[in-house]
Amino acid sequence: MGQRILVVDDEPNILGTLGLLLRSHGYDVSTVTSGGAALDAVASRPPELMVLDLGLPDIDGVEVCAAARARSNLPIVVLSARGREADKVRALDAGADDYVTKPFGADELLARIRAALRRADSTPTGAITRGGLVIDRERFRVERDGQEIKLTPKEFDLLALLATHSGRVLTHRAILTAIWGPNAAGQPEHLRVLVGALRKKIEPDPSSPRYILTEPWVGYRFAD
Repeated sequence: MGQRILVVDDEPNILGTLGLLLRSHGYDVSTVTSGGAALDAVASRPPELMVLDLGLPDIDGVEVCAAARARSNLPIVVLSARGREADKVRALDAGADDYVTKPFGADELLARIRAALRRADSTPTGAITRGGLVIDRERFRVERDGQEIKLTPKEFDLLALLATHSGRVLTHRAILTAIWGPNAAGQPEHLRVLVGALRKKIEPDPSSPRYILTEPWVGYRFAD
C-alpha cells in the first residue's frame, strides 16, 4: 500500500475526484468532511500528508492547520477556493507547507504533493551559522542571538536553502523549484508571501532586512 494521504473537504465532488486521482497514482487515501474529523484522524492514525480545504463546516481550515501542526510535522497542502494573498499568509503562518488554489490542475497538485512528501522524507544534518543565526537542520531548530525562533517547515526550508548558499543570488525560479517543485516556477506570489513571513520572524527590523536581501527582479540572497 502506498503513502497515506488524508483529504479534508466538505464537497463530495472534490472528495471523489481527489480520491480517484490519488489512488490512481498509488496513494492510500482516506477522506473526511469536517475539521473535527480531520484532527481526530491525525491523532488516531496519522497520515503521511494532509490535503486540506479551508472552508469547512465546523472549524476554519486555518485553525485545523494550526492544531494539526501543533501535534505533528506532517506535510499539509492547502487546497482552497480562497485565492487572496491574506488567506495564503494565514495558512502558511499556521503551518501549511503549500497552497494550491481551486480550480486546480491535477499534474500541479500531484507535483506539490510529491515535493512535500520528499521534504518530509529527507533527513538533513548539520548546523549552519550565519551572522548571529544558528540553523540546526537535524533538529529543525533556529536561534538568533541565543533565542529560539519558531518557524513553519516551509519557512525553515527556505531559510536553510538561502543560508546554505550564503552570498549567492538565488533566482525566483530556482527557489520555487527547490521549495515547491518544478511546476511551481510560475507561482512567484508563493515565494513573496513566504519571504515576508520569514523576515517577520528572523529579522531584527523586517523593513530593513539584515539576512534575506532582495535582488530586484532577480531573486534573493542571504547576506554573508
